[in-house]
Amino acid sequence: MTPSGPATGTPRARLRDWFHAHPLAFDATIAAGALVAMIAGSFTDPHGSPDGPTFGDHAPDAWSVLIMIAGAAALVMRRRSPFAVLAFTVTISLFELVNDNRPAPIAMSAVVALYTVASRTDRPTTWRVGLVTMAVLTAAAMVFGPTHWYAQENLGVFAWTGMAAAAGDAVRSRRAFVDAIRERAERAERTREEEAGRRVAEERLRIARDLHDVVAHHIALVNVQAGVAAHVMDKRPDQAKEALAHVREASRSALDELRATVGLLRQSGDPEAPTEPAPGLAVLDGLLDSFRKAGLPVALARADEGLTLPATVDLAAYRIVQEALTNVRKHAGPDAEAEVSVVRVGRTVEITVLDNGTPPEAPPRPAEQPPVGGHGLLGMRERVGALGGTLTAAPRYGGGFRVQAILPVTSRTGEDRA
Repeated sequence: MTPSGPATGTPRARLRDWFHAHPLAFDATIAAGALVAMIAGSFTDPHGSPDGPTFGDHAPDAWSVLIMIAGAAALVMRRRSPFAVLAFTVTISLFELVNDNRPAPIAMSAVVALYTVASRTDRPTTWRVGLVTMAVLTAAAMVFGPTHWYAQENLGVFAWTGMAAAAGDAVRSRRAFVDAIRERAERAERTREEEAGRRVAEERLRIARDLHDVVAHHIALVNVQAGVAAHVMDKRPDQAKEALAHVREASRSALDELRATVGLLRQSGDPEAPTEPAPGLAVLDGLLDSFRKAGLPVALARADEGLTLPATVDLAAYRIVQEALTNVRKHAGPDAEAEVSVVRVGRTVEITVLDNGTPPEAPPRPAEQPPVGGHGLLGMRERVGALGGTLTAAPRYGGGFRVQAILPVTSRTGEDRA
């Protein structure tokens, strides 16, 4: 689109933009300028007097004027057919040099055509074509000219053709350099946008996993305790009251964790998010107590004294234990028992959750597959994979299920917290 209106800048800038939008008009202007220069040069005699060149003592004949018009007209097509225009202008220049007794200004059209070829092709082609053009025109001027072969007019033909090839090659190189810079800038912009999109997607996935873990764990506890309260409400109101207290505690914990997770989405200027510490292995005992209160016996074995994990690894370890025990509570049957172990092995920490239960009237869960319709094991596997660890989940020999996650002590950011 061609800029218009007062915002386009100076008249020179507006003229340049107009020529960019109308390249044929620009080429026609170049051709008209070359024709004027050739006709003016044809009236000049470099040896007209002992004192130097004269102007007006020599006039071109009609045939020479027609040849100059043909050479200038060919320049209008120099962008569409640069090689054909160069061949045509060189041919008519040779014809004029052979039939006239002095170097003809018609060679100026060949100089413009050679510049066009050099600016629109590669460097090897430029120098091959340029050397041939220089050699042919200079040799013709030296052989058929009225002066000595070393006269300045003949050297002028050599210099002008050489400068045309060099100038065209320089313009082509600069144009390629500018295009490369523009392409790199556009690619960098696309890369930044893609990286931003990827990070947004990863953050959404992480928040979705946290929400799933929080909701699945606490809602399962609420469901169990609500069922207990409903069962013993009439006969044992004290136990029902205790179960309802557990429901209230689990729902409060769920709301707190949801508030903390949603707080990650706050914008600047929003009220501050809760300042409670993020879940981690430091509060693992409280997590296990909540399951014990829900009726799931859980034993804990730890051999990670003095180990401080990066925040992302610590949160992942907590969520894995939470999700694994939630699956035990939902799928392993009412008489199931669970064991949790946290052990440091070299530069990794191993989180293992075992249970001895089997879902009533249902086959054991297949190895390496999440429960039908659920996303627990899939979410754990994605969380562990994002940290560079491994997760195995499979039925145990003799009954029960085993979930083991091996997490690196050093996070992927390279921060060693051991």
